[in-house]
Amino acid sequence: MNEIINNLLAAVASVDPVTRTLLSALFIMLETSFLVGLVIPGDTIVVISSTAITNLPEYIFMLVMVIVGSLTGETIGFFVGKYFGPHIRRSWLGRKIGPHRWEQAENYIDRRGGIAVFMSRFLPVLHSLVPLTVGMTKMKYRTFITWTASACIIWAFVYVTLAAVLKDQYEAFAAQYEWAGFAFIGAIIVFVVAMAIIKKRVEKSQEKYMELPGDHDATTVENPVGS
Repeated sequence: MNEIINNLLAAVASVDPVTRTLLSALFIMLETSFLVGLVIPGDTIVVISSTAITNLPEYIFMLVMVIVGSLTGETIGFFVGKYFGPHIRRSWLGRKIGPHRWEQAENYIDRRGGIAVFMSRFLPVLHSLVPLTVGMTKMKYRTFITWTASACIIWAFVYVTLAAVLKDQYEAFAAQYEWAGFAFIGAIIVFVVAMAIIKKRVEKSQEKYMELPGDHDATTVENPVGS
């Protein structure tokens, strides 16, 4: 198992650091601006690329570029929604996503305002729909980008740091123990499952705000201190 993992990590590391970092930023940007995240999760690309980080400059570069990619994608998504949102919603892709998902995003933003923008970064599906949907509301871009920037920074730090740390720990153990590969796979599985459970619990706690419309004004917030 160690040999297989070593080969996989070596394959990722063989890609030029600038190239793999920019690819991570690109996929994160596409995730929220063009709904690519519904097909290819950007966080998967970030985690894979971050396993090749070998020093502090590479870590900082990855972290900064992922944040920049996230904010760029969120910005594009906002303005695409502002000018083309209704057309996208009526398009084949919009119908494929389903009217219920669009209504959930709309209701959530309507009732929770900026809090919905922040929380959506950690929710499946909605993290790709919310920027487009916010663009169709009266929420100002400055308000939107303030809330989403906070979420993007936290998200990027968690994913990039954990991937880099897990890889470093694996290499330290692999030099001494044959079972290190199984432990590494186990740690990744635990991380993926834990994140899925957390996202599901957060989504469950927010569902009550997604099912019913609010006052049709995303600048007002329902229950601002509640979950």
